[in-house]
Amino acid sequence: MELQKINVKFFVAEPDKVPLTDFIDIFHGWIRATDGVYHDVADYSHMQAGLGIVLVAADANVSIDETEGRRGLLYKQKAPLQGSNQEKLRQVFRSALENCLRIEKEPNLMGKLKFRAEETEITINDRLIAPNTEEALLELKADLGKFLEKLYRGSDVSMERNGDPRECLSLKVKARQRFEIAGLVENL
Repeated sequence: MELQKINVKFFVAEPDKVPLTDFIDIFHGWIRATDGVYHDVADYSHMQAGLGIVLVAADANVSIDETEGRRGLLYKQKAPLQGSNQEKLRQVFRSALENCLRIEKEPNLMGKLKFRAEETEITINDRLIAPNTEEALLELKADLGKFLEKLYRGSDVSMERNGDPRECLSLKVKARQRFEIAGLVENL
C-alpha cells in the first residue's frame, strides 16, 4: 500500500474555552503572513459537529474540526507525497504537529488552548488505495506501527479501527503515557 491523502487529527484538551469562530481571524492572519501558501478560510461553524473552520491551501487543508463532537486540529494532506510510507507519515505528522504548536502559541489563545498529544486519529482518505477492510488495516499497521513506536517512544500504543466499510480507513490511536505536542515533534 502506497499511502497518500493522509489525514491526522489531534484533539483539544478543553474544547469549550475558545469560541470556534475565533479561528476565522486567526486563519486570516495566517493567510496575510504568507505569500500565497494559504488561499481561503471556509466557515462551517453553523454545522453542529461538523467541519468547523477550514484554512485552504493547495497541498493541504488545516481546520479546527468538530466532527463527532470532538474539537481538534485536522490536517488533510491533498497533494501527492514522495518517499517511503514512513517518510510520508513523518511529513504529514510533522505538519499537523507544527500547526498545533502554532495555534497553541497564538497570542490571542495563550493559555486557553492545548492539544492532547497522546491521542490522534489517522485516516487514509482514499478508498481505492486503502479500503476499510481488515486486509488493508493489516497492510497499514505494518508501516504505522513502526512509525508510532518512534513518535510515542517508551509508550504502549493502542489502535482501534472504524469498522464501517462505508467510511474511509480510519484509526483512533492512544498512547498510554501523557505527551506534549513539542515532545512529539522532537521524536520525529
